[in-house]
Amino acid sequence: MHSNLGWRALDRHRSVPERQSRCQSQAEDIQVQYILLTHGHSDHTADAEAIARANDATIVATFELAAYYAWKGLKTIGMNIGGTVDLGFAKAKLVHAFHSSSIIDDATQSIVYAGMPGGFVLDWNGVTLYHAGDTSLFGDMKMFGELHDIDYAVLPIGDFYTMGPKDAVIAAKWLQAKNVIPVHHSTFPGIVQDTEAFTAQLKEQGIEGLALQPGEQLALVK
Repeated sequence: MHSNLGWRALDRHRSVPERQSRCQSQAEDIQVQYILLTHGHSDHTADAEAIARANDATIVATFELAAYYAWKGLKTIGMNIGGTVDLGFAKAKLVHAFHSSSIIDDATQSIVYAGMPGGFVLDWNGVTLYHAGDTSLFGDMKMFGELHDIDYAVLPIGDFYTMGPKDAVIAAKWLQAKNVIPVHHSTFPGIVQDTEAFTAQLKEQGIEGLALQPGEQLALVK
């Protein structure tokens, strides 16, 4: 994500092997000021440390997940569900999600608690974006739609680990989102989805579906 005040990443995750063949950029090539993490799972945090060190960037996450990276000597902002932080380029509100959040250390066969999973509502330059993180469908999405005028909703559609396309369409309606960007799908066999079918279902509800390809850029406008 880019504004005239700089760059920031949200759940940047290139290091998962299934994604490497589809993502052309390397961690050291990415220029950001802030890295916003929705939860601790490796498919969302794998590159966070490398990118943060390369840019002297600040990691924004739940208090526990931020503490984990602070122990590694990185700059962090540790917040919690319901809180808002002013990042200069935008205000970021951390909202709840229904998932799990942990850091799995295969070497020691241990699991580190990483706080609650969440999503972010970002308001900048008159545009509001809701990134749901990894989540199921839940009723408070209706509340998010009432509290925020959501221009773009970034929603997982892969199923199995998160909600699938059917529930994501319901989520889009509850959020009253004008545009939906589907994520967390088709990176390995268990979560392959038909984005054309998904965007067609959204269109029936009067919602624009924006299925991006790896490396594709999108100008976010009101």
